[in-house]
Amino acid sequence: MTDSPKRILVIDDEENLRHMLSVMLTRQGYLADTAANGVAGLERLQSATYDFVLCDIRMPEMDGKTLLARALEAGIASPFIMMSAYGTVDTAVACMKMGAYDFISKPFKKDEIVMVLKKAEERERLKSENQRLREVVAGKDGFCGIISRNPAMQEIFSQIGRIGDLKTTVLILGESGTGKELVASAIHKCGNRAQGPFVAVNCGAIPENLLESELFGHVRGAFTDAAGDKAGLFEQADNGTLFLDEIGEMPQALQVKLLRVLQEEEIRRVGAAASRKVNVRVVSATSRDLEADVRSGRFREDLYFRLNVFSITLPPLRERIEDIPLLAEHFIAKYGAGDGAAPVRIVSETMRLLTAYDWPGNVRELENVIERATILRVGDAITAECLPPRLRGGMGTSEVHLPDENLSIKKAEDALERDLIRKALIKTGGNRTKAAVILEISHRSLLYKLKEFGIE
Repeated sequence: MTDSPKRILVIDDEENLRHMLSVMLTRQGYLADTAANGVAGLERLQSATYDFVLCDIRMPEMDGKTLLARALEAGIASPFIMMSAYGTVDTAVACMKMGAYDFISKPFKKDEIVMVLKKAEERERLKSENQRLREVVAGKDGFCGIISRNPAMQEIFSQIGRIGDLKTTVLILGESGTGKELVASAIHKCGNRAQGPFVAVNCGAIPENLLESELFGHVRGAFTDAAGDKAGLFEQADNGTLFLDEIGEMPQALQVKLLRVLQEEEIRRVGAAASRKVNVRVVSATSRDLEADVRSGRFREDLYFRLNVFSITLPPLRERIEDIPLLAEHFIAKYGAGDGAAPVRIVSETMRLLTAYDWPGNVRELENVIERATILRVGDAITAECLPPRLRGGMGTSEVHLPDENLSIKKAEDALERDLIRKALIKTGGNRTKAAVILEISHRSLLYKLKEFGIE
């Protein structure tokens, strides 16, 4: 099976150059589109997906550097190759610092353009390959980017597999930082909408007066700043999935309109006279207690039942102790890798502190802690000194307390071990075999420590 042709957008105000590049790229097997200036180029980038962009720096209306900045702000991931004439090389270098892949100086030979594009293709291929390798490394403990061997999470993976192909609305519940967007993305990837768009929006992050336009779009003149028609997120997610994060923060006036969209499967842009059909699967999430919000009148009961056809509740990280080493290693691979650097490792004392902590910020907090630790480490080892004070102090549901005058490391270690063993036994309902697995020690060692510490 051969790869599909790469799409390239050429943005330049010189008509002859646009034509020459379009013909040359077509002969090389690329699909080439053109735009005469930065404004037109940005419109094309917002309406279609391109593998690469060849962009001139000096153009009327919007220059290449401004276009690059606007594209990055809009989340457009297409690699930019800047074309710089004499006197604009410094600007081209500045563009690379902003995020452009490369630049090529005018006048250039055809072979130079092809060579730069081939290098860019190879880089993108390697990036994709690395991503696939990371997914393989996750192995049996990974599911669509979610890493866990916790039984409750494994059951959630099974549920996701059963509902992937359905259009049923799903409500994901759980504390902040537990990975609700990852679960929403997994639902999308595991179903027949995987080839369609996955669009996510945080309902609490957009001002109330803008949220309706953001969700449903608007027509020109609908309000003061509506200079043109704009498709909303529902239209952008057509034939795909729309993830409404923090749905509990949605204003009540919009709750009514969202309910109508879910029931009628059609939206009306702000200021429009007619509605249009949309085929969107809606997945929502919240860390709020929506049932309590319904009782208090803060959230509409009919919308709650419409969103909550199928619910998934994510366990907090403190109930997934066996996942902490897995996740820590995953984040070390993400933040600790360096050119030629030795593999980063977590010493046993540090891992004990990580598993003893409560993680009120859940997986997101763990990721931040590991990223910080990889920066502060000396050599290849993450020691306890690399952790924030709140972890080194043993903060948790059952915090280890020692008298200030007692500075014995041995007694502190014993107290910490005793605390971890008790937690593991509570988690496994007293099952010593499972507790030994969580603690990552042998069953014989656990029995010895139970006797040593006098734990029943």
